Amino acid sequence: MAAVIALSGCGGSSAGSSPSADNPYGLIEPGTIRVASLGDSKPYTFTDSSGNFTGFDVELFKDVAHRAGVDNVVFTGQDFSGLLAAVANGQFDVGVAAIGITDKRKETVDFSEGYLAGYLTVITTKTSGIKDVDGLNGKRLGVVQGTLQEAYAVKNFTSSQLVRFPDNNTAISAVNSGAVDAHFLDYEAAKSYQDQFGLVSAADIPSFDAPAGFAIAKNKPEFKEALNKGLAEAMEDGTWKKLYQKWFPGSPMPEQYLPKAEQTSSPSPAASSK
Repeated sequence: MAAVIALSGCGGSSAGSSPSADNPYGLIEPGTIRVASLGDSKPYTFTDSSGNFTGFDVELFKDVAHRAGVDNVVFTGQDFSGLLAAVANGQFDVGVAAIGITDKRKETVDFSEGYLAGYLTVITTKTSGIKDVDGLNGKRLGVVQGTLQEAYAVKNFTSSQLVRFPDNNTAISAVNSGAVDAHFLDYEAAKSYQDQFGLVSAADIPSFDAPAGFAIAKNKPEFKEALNKGLAEAMEDGTWKKLYQKWFPGSPMPEQYLPKAEQTSSPSPAASSK
């Protein structure tokens, strides 16, 4: 809801096409945007019972792509640890998965403007005895490899034993089985797991300095400009607000993404990024 230090697969250059009259954004396949995403990061990006990608980021990106003149958008699930490298190497046109914008990640890819910011959450069982971050001392804490949560935990939870997982579902299974004592993830995803498994939040930690953005291979200025233009339009005409209310009901709304006429106070976001 959010600087990666341990991002795997740094570097690389785009293998996509160069801009041309019939392919102004230099897409891998003209007229199609190939998206690297996550299939288990509800409510941001996830697959429904039919195997189709949906979620806040999915609907927002499709809207932005439409504004850029592209309606054929193909999402493919990836492990988060290798997602940015896959974009940088030209396997995908863009990465869409509530990806936090950090200076470290900018060494690998470019980013659109930000569209989400918020909190990180420590989630655990009701019987773990973990009531706050101090309760993590000496405990086994799950993190998804390559995420902001991992980087934050490496820096701040030095007395915890970090256990790295490829995705949140695997980590939550480990919490439920007792293989780890807690899991560190984003605020909104934590809410969903709390409802589903009866887990509890031990700490909600502000992390507003790395808003989520769309990850783009370097040297794609036309594509980046088109996505930024579409994002700005979606925010100003209220589309962003409508999608936020749909996917994050009851959560405080980050006002910096609302239409300018509705920005009346300092933002207090609740959604987070990885």
